[in-house]
Amino acid sequence: MKAIIAEKPSVAFELARIVGATEKRDGYCEGNGFLVTWAFGHLVGLAMPEAYGFKGFNRESLPIIPEKFLLNVRKVKANGSYIDDPGSRQQLEIIKSVFDRCDSIIVATDAGREGEVIFRYIYEYLGCQKPFERLWISSLTEKAIINGLENLKDGRVFDGLYEAGRERSQSDWLIGINSTQALTISLGDGLYSLGRVQTPTLSLICKRYNDHKSFEVKNYFQIELEHQKEGIVFKSLSTDKWEVSSKTEAVIRSIERQGAAELGDVQVKASTIQAPLLFDLTGLQKEANKKLGFSAEKTLTIAQGLYEKKFITYPRTGSKYITEDVWPEIPSLIMALKVRNSYKDAVDKVKWERYNKHIVNDVKVTDHHGILITENIPNVLEASENALYDMIAMRLLESVSPVCNREITNVSLSVLHYDFVLTAIKIISPGWKLICGNFDDEEEDTVQDLPALEKGTSLKIASTKLLSKKTKPPALYTEAELLAAMENAGNTIDNLEERKALKSIGIGTPATRAAVIETLFDRGYVQREKKSIIPTEKGLLVYNIVGNKTISNVAMTAQWELAFEKIQNNEMDGKLFHEELEKQTKDITGELLQIPSVTTAHSELYCPKCSSKVYIREKVVKCSSDECGWGIFRNVCGVQLSYKEIEALLTKKRTPLIKKMVRRDKKVFDAYIVLSSDGTTAFEPQIKKKKKFR
Repeated sequence: MKAIIAEKPSVAFELARIVGATEKRDGYCEGNGFLVTWAFGHLVGLAMPEAYGFKGFNRESLPIIPEKFLLNVRKVKANGSYIDDPGSRQQLEIIKSVFDRCDSIIVATDAGREGEVIFRYIYEYLGCQKPFERLWISSLTEKAIINGLENLKDGRVFDGLYEAGRERSQSDWLIGINSTQALTISLGDGLYSLGRVQTPTLSLICKRYNDHKSFEVKNYFQIELEHQKEGIVFKSLSTDKWEVSSKTEAVIRSIERQGAAELGDVQVKASTIQAPLLFDLTGLQKEANKKLGFSAEKTLTIAQGLYEKKFITYPRTGSKYITEDVWPEIPSLIMALKVRNSYKDAVDKVKWERYNKHIVNDVKVTDHHGILITENIPNVLEASENALYDMIAMRLLESVSPVCNREITNVSLSVLHYDFVLTAIKIISPGWKLICGNFDDEEEDTVQDLPALEKGTSLKIASTKLLSKKTKPPALYTEAELLAAMENAGNTIDNLEERKALKSIGIGTPATRAAVIETLFDRGYVQREKKSIIPTEKGLLVYNIVGNKTISNVAMTAQWELAFEKIQNNEMDGKLFHEELEKQTKDITGELLQIPSVTTAHSELYCPKCSSKVYIREKVVKCSSDECGWGIFRNVCGVQLSYKEIEALLTKKRTPLIKKMVRRDKKVFDAYIVLSSDGTTAFEPQIKKKKKFR
C-alpha cells in the first residue's frame, strides 16, 4: 500500500482520481493500492517560547535560543490564549493512520521549499520512518501528474531543499521572537514586531519616504526650439538649464534674433529590444500591480487558484526561463489559445518559423520554470482571474516573438554658444511589440520620423518656447516598485564590495514577499496613499529606533538568502550557518535591549504640567520625567489619536474634531478633546450651526 500526501484537499482529490483511489473516507481517499490524504498547509510548525518554559516578555530570558527546536500542531487563539487547532489535530491523526497503514509515501505537497517543509515537519512530528519519494511537477494537468508519477524521485534527493527551508523558518523564529521581545521590553509600551525580512523591508519604505519628504524641489528652465523641414515638424531641447526665468528669456531673445541653428553630429544607429522573458512570481506581481492595481498578495492568491484549476503552471517560481525539454510543448500551447476568440489575432501574429528561443536556459531554471499556461484553456473565468490569465498568456506570446528593431537618431545643434539636442526613434520592425501594441515604453518627446539632416548645414528655427520645470524627489514606493526593491535589495547596499558580492540577491523569496508586505500592513507600520505605500507614525517610530541597527541591515538579510540557496544546493553546511545565526541572534537581541526609552522623546512637544519633553508610545503619551508622571492614553473611546492630533492637544490645548468615538452605551459621537492647565482632558461637543430658513 502506498500513501500520497498533498498540500490541499483539491490537489489530493485530483491525484486520487488519477491513481484510482476513488473511495472517499474521512480525511483521505482509498483504492487501487493507494491511500491519498492531505494537509491544510502548515499543520505543524515551530513551537512558541511557552513550549520551552518561557512565559511573557522577560529581559532575563533573552535571547531565547532552543537547543533543539520543538514542533507542535497549528495553534488558534481562544479565550485570550493559544490552543491546538481542532481541525488540524484531527487531520494529523488521520495522516498518522494513513502512514501507519502504508509501506511507503509519495510526497505531493507543492514542489518547492515551503512545500517540502510542510511535509517534513509533519513527517518528523509524527515520528514516521517510512521511505518516501517525491512527486516533482510544475503543473497539475493530468499529463504532468502521470508523467511525474512515472518518474518519482528519491525523497532524500531533496534533503538540501528541506534543510534550507528549515534554516529559513528557524532564522525567522529566532530573529522575530527575540527582536520583537527585546524592542518591546526596551520601549515598555505596546507591542513592536520585528522580523528578519519585514524590518529591512520597512527600512526601505521609510528611507524612501524620508528622502521624498526632505527633497528640496527646485525650479529650472529650458528652451525648446521648433523646426520645420520637408513638411515635417520636430523639436530640439537645450542642454543648458537655467535657474532664473529672466535669464532664460534673455537667451530666447538672442536665439530668435539669430533665427537659425547649425547642425552638429547626426548619429544614426540600429537598436533592438529583446522580447520579454516569461513571468516569475515577482514579475507577475509587479506587472499586475502596475496594470491591474492588484496587491502582491491578491496576485499570488489568484495565480494559486489558476494553478489549482490546472490553467497555469506552478506560480511560486523564481525563474523566467524554461528548460530545453519544455520547448517542444510551446507551439501546442500557443495554438491551443486560438479556442478563445480574444487570442486569435494575437496568435496569428506569432509565426512558428520565427519563434524566439531566448526563454530557453537550463542553467537558469532551478526548482521550476517560468509561469506558462497549460493545454487546459479556460472558457469562463471570474474577472480578476481572467485579467491575470490574459497577462500570463500574452506574455508567452510576446516572449517567443522576434525582437523589436528600431533606428535611433541623435542630433546635436547649436545656436550662438548654446547647445541643443533631439532624439528620434523609428520602428523598423515591431516584433514582439506587435502582439499587444506595446509601445508605451518608448522615450517621451521623441518623433517617429525626421527629414534628411546633414552636419554643418543651417536649420531654421520656426519658434521658441520657455519650458518651466521642477526637480523631482525620489518617488514613493508603489507595491510593484517595492517588490522590485526587495528582489534587487543587494543593489541598494552602500558598501561597494558587499554590493558586488550580493548583486541580484534579494530579501525574501518570490513566494514570501507578498506575505511580508501584508505583515507590515497588519502591524500598522505602513498604509496605502493612493498607489503609494508610506509608513505610518508607528512605522516611522520603529524605523527611527532600529533603522541603524543590525536587524534592519539589508546586506545581512541578503547574505542569509544567499546562504539558503547554497544550503539548498548542498554547497554549504546548514550547521555552520546555524552557529552563525545563533551568534547574530545574540548580537541583535543585545543591541535592541540597550535602547533607552528616552530615544522616543519628541523634542518639540512638552508636558503640560512640568514642561519636560514628552514621548509618544503606541498606547500612551507620557512625560519623560519620572517625577512628574503625567500621561494620557492614546486610544480614546475606540479611536487611536494620531501624532497630529496629539501635537494639537499639547500645543493648542485642543484637538481637531475627533469623529466616530464610541461611548459605553455603544452610541457614536464626535467631539474635541481639550487639555486643561492641570493636565487633565475633557470632551468638548461640536456646536452645530443652525440652518437658516428663508
